[in-house]
Amino acid sequence: MKQTSAPRRGFLQGMLATAAGAGLAAPALAKPAAPAAASVFLDPAKWSPRNHALLTSIIAKHGNTSKTYNPKRRPYAVFDWDNTSIMNDCEEALLMYQINHLAFKLSPAEFSAIIRQNVPAGPFAADFKNSAGKIVDLESICADLDSDYAFLHANFKGMAGSKSLEEVTATEQFQDFRAKLYFLYEAVNDTHGVNVGYPWVIYFFTNMTMQEVTRLAEASHDANLGMGLAKTKYTSPASLPGKAGVITTTHFAGIRLCTEIGTLMNTFRQHGIDVYVSTASLEDVVAVFATLPKYGYHVARENVLGLRLEQDGDVIKNAYRKNWPLNWGPGKSVVIRQELIAKKGYGPLFVAGDSDGDYDMLRDFPDTELGLIVNRLKKGKIGELSKAAADSLKAEKPRFALQGRFEQTGNWLPVETTIKYGKSADALLG
Repeated sequence: MKQTSAPRRGFLQGMLATAAGAGLAAPALAKPAAPAAASVFLDPAKWSPRNHALLTSIIAKHGNTSKTYNPKRRPYAVFDWDNTSIMNDCEEALLMYQINHLAFKLSPAEFSAIIRQNVPAGPFAADFKNSAGKIVDLESICADLDSDYAFLHANFKGMAGSKSLEEVTATEQFQDFRAKLYFLYEAVNDTHGVNVGYPWVIYFFTNMTMQEVTRLAEASHDANLGMGLAKTKYTSPASLPGKAGVITTTHFAGIRLCTEIGTLMNTFRQHGIDVYVSTASLEDVVAVFATLPKYGYHVARENVLGLRLEQDGDVIKNAYRKNWPLNWGPGKSVVIRQELIAKKGYGPLFVAGDSDGDYDMLRDFPDTELGLIVNRLKKGKIGELSKAAADSLKAEKPRFALQGRFEQTGNWLPVETTIKYGKSADALLG
């Protein structure tokens, strides 16, 4: 299987090489109205100079060095996680890690039920075709996965068999399983939306304890941090077409830390501004990343808000938590109102995000002075806010700001523009 991977670079080296090679130039910008207080130091790193000035100004105005700071009314900031606080998506990375390590505690019957759970029957969206050009449907691909999983479960020594992981993953059944399960994940989300797809993918943790999930998440995070960033194609074996036929899917492997977000979080805390994470991944998966000192974000566990599952004692069930909003899109704003505003009496000072799932929390709260958008050149609802940010590049007090990145290395760029993975030219809007 052919991979096109990007060598891992240091943050500073990546930025310098990119800026020199691409000839990037920051747009002409107005200076923020108020200079930051000398007592505020935020590492400039690879921040757009304008964003850096806006943030230091906000910290000076609202932090504990300000004469108006009230420790009984501590300001707070809310950060999305995937593709905002890190490069790429740790839940998707964990799904592929689960697949590659056959890290499931499901009987064949349980697996069969979960891959169909709450997913409408019938064909997927028009983009989800097999190699013969036929649109794949739920029952066909699930029938193939049933067969693959039954074989793997009977043979893998981590389940009911005696073969090693290396032996099992060399089989055609495993190659079919990997390609078709990740294809199914993409098809469910793109066809039926995240309200179906995001709970669905975390049901694969069923029968694990939360301790087992956090250990698995840490192993996945570490493995993905060590990988080159690579968009890898997986094609199911032609010799095992099954009912769905031969399919191809693509997974963007690898994760990168974002030191700019980590140091911003730390600077906020040093200045009496509390830090929260709002994620559409399983809360405990992101909590491993956000809280463990080795990753450098140092967020308090109770300040991580995400998707939650029902449990029987400490054992996870394949059911979304009752009376807990789906923490995506409008649900993120609902959780902020329910868990933060209801207790504090006011909204977040600062919000950071990257996608349609963050659109609502970026714009819903009058107390928010700045919404930072990590620029992925996306359209849709987040594209509307990105355009508003682009249109206000010369404003002294913008409501939204864009921050660029270089996706080949996963590093930020010290400008508002972004270079997409596999591209050489930077752009401001998608």
